[in-house]
Amino acid sequence: MVLIIHSELNKNVCKALIAAEYVGVEVKMAENFQMGKSNKSPEFLKLNPLGKVPALETPEGPIFESNAIARYVARLKPENTLFGSSPIEYGQIEQWIDFSALELDANMRAWVFPRLGYATYIKSAEESYISGVKRGLGALNTHLASRTFLVGDSVTLADIIMTCNLAFKFKVVLTKSFTSEFPHFERYFWTMVNQPKFSKIIGEIQQTETVPPIPSAKKPEAKPKSEPKKEEAPKPKPEPEAAPEEEEAPKPKAKNPLDLLPPSPMVLDDWKRLYSNTKTNFREVAIKGFWDMYDPEGYSLWFCNYKYNDENTVSFVTMNKVGGFLQRMDLARKYAFGKMLIIGNEPPFKVKGLWLFRGTEIPKFVMDECYDMELYEWTKVDLSDEAQKERVNQMIEDFEPFEGEALLDAKCFK
Repeated sequence: MVLIIHSELNKNVCKALIAAEYVGVEVKMAENFQMGKSNKSPEFLKLNPLGKVPALETPEGPIFESNAIARYVARLKPENTLFGSSPIEYGQIEQWIDFSALELDANMRAWVFPRLGYATYIKSAEESYISGVKRGLGALNTHLASRTFLVGDSVTLADIIMTCNLAFKFKVVLTKSFTSEFPHFERYFWTMVNQPKFSKIIGEIQQTETVPPIPSAKKPEAKPKSEPKKEEAPKPKPEPEAAPEEEEAPKPKAKNPLDLLPPSPMVLDDWKRLYSNTKTNFREVAIKGFWDMYDPEGYSLWFCNYKYNDENTVSFVTMNKVGGFLQRMDLARKYAFGKMLIIGNEPPFKVKGLWLFRGTEIPKFVMDECYDMELYEWTKVDLSDEAQKERVNQMIEDFEPFEGEALLDAKCFK
């Protein structure tokens, strides 16, 4: 069987080529393919009427869309394990393929393209895409804390597609300072790209040290005009100044409802600074300072308790779980302060927390966008109860023993 893939070599082509290495079939690259020319030819349009690459030519007919091509190649020899060894593994492989495309690749492409000049750069949009990438990598990092592969104990098509989607981004925007927040994800990526069948196709990956600069929006220079033309030019229309307006058009975005609340005498950054800078006499300085600052009309305090503590049987997995939660709470950094305690010397470990939020309720956007929130039971602190206030004090200062047990770890969100 002769299989020919029509495209220049890119991450989408690599998916099928790596799958072919594992399955043991040959996929040839079309000779003399020129993007922008070959993909507009009548012959190519018979393979994909949209003129998009890659397209696979098979004896039975054409296939386009890179994941579909990779799936086809992976199924050519049914005895391989690229689709797992059971229905549940097959479902999980498909799950991670979709996750790779929708949660990571879509956000990373939207982040990269404007910086490479392929789309208009909008700061607020980029911040949203980067937040999406962090959210996806946080979830992936937690999943990989105790795993080498995404599904099962060997490479599957999910690993191939995930790695190919990530490889180009490592070269362009995923700097070490960015990925170091996700150590299990980093380990996974470098493990995959160093597999012989991966490296044969992808080659060596050099992680970028910098993110491409924002392309400068050059305004058209006013050309010198002759005197007669100056008089003819309609003056009330200052056309050159339209460019900045176009750039700022996306700016009017809805304010966060928390920014519209009445001003509070409590300044969250002042509290965070006091917390960070207090090294001795913590009770007398930081805790007292907290209650002096606290504004019950502008802020609220909440206890949280993980609903599934009986599952916390491995210490480092539990700590990574909490770390992932805090990463995904990054969207609330301007409006929140939190302490998360991992309690106990022996499994199962208990995870409990204390959170300070702007407003008198947990912000809706946090509940909607951070999926970890539903994994916890949330109880508003009753400030009239001295026992609850003392519990707040102990959680802020990492007091041990806490509720009669040692602390395995304590993490702060600030």
